[in-house]
Amino acid sequence: MNWKKTWKNILFIILFLGVLSILVSPIAEAQFWQALPPYNTLWPLWNPILSPADPVTGFPTPIVNNLRPTTILPVQPCLTWDPSWAYPFLLYNTPLGMAYYEPAQGVNLWPPKYLVDSVTGLPLPIPLPTFYVNYTPSAADWLLNNVQTANLSYIANYPSFALTANPIVLPPVLTSALPGLDIALINLVQPPPSITSLLNAGQLIY
Repeated sequence: MNWKKTWKNILFIILFLGVLSILVSPIAEAQFWQALPPYNTLWPLWNPILSPADPVTGFPTPIVNNLRPTTILPVQPCLTWDPSWAYPFLLYNTPLGMAYYEPAQGVNLWPPKYLVDSVTGLPLPIPLPTFYVNYTPSAADWLLNNVQTANLSYIANYPSFALTANPIVLPPVLTSALPGLDIALINLVQPPPSITSLLNAGQLIY
């Protein structure tokens, strides 16, 4: 056996593995997003509230494992992103299921129509580009400019979701004499979350 050649091969393998670990390590550390079913929208691994470190592995782990309409968010708003959009969606709980905010359309039930097949009603997962995990976190200025507005819009729209989920039928004489009574009653039965219970922009920034 040629020991000199064997040691050279071993040394080469050690050096190769060392170089490989140096090259791979920054890539692993730069994983900012994780795709969640069923629509493949991205979840922020860079935010410690939305993706706290797993106590065993130390890796950031999303607080939810899917973004179906029936998913209940442990905190709100949460954030998810379709990379074909310039900004993320902010996600909220409602009595009708999960809702989302985006500046052009305000608060609507999740998911956006383009993520669902109009014939079958089945999810249409978005195609993800290569290395999507390395995309940079959401812009701080967008979050600073939009989270408070989104939270207020969510609270303002919450009664309409609650009323649809739990209709209050009043006599016509009351509805004509006291417009908005149904909203007032639903706010007593199922009040919206307080503004202080919602995450602010600072808590959503990287």
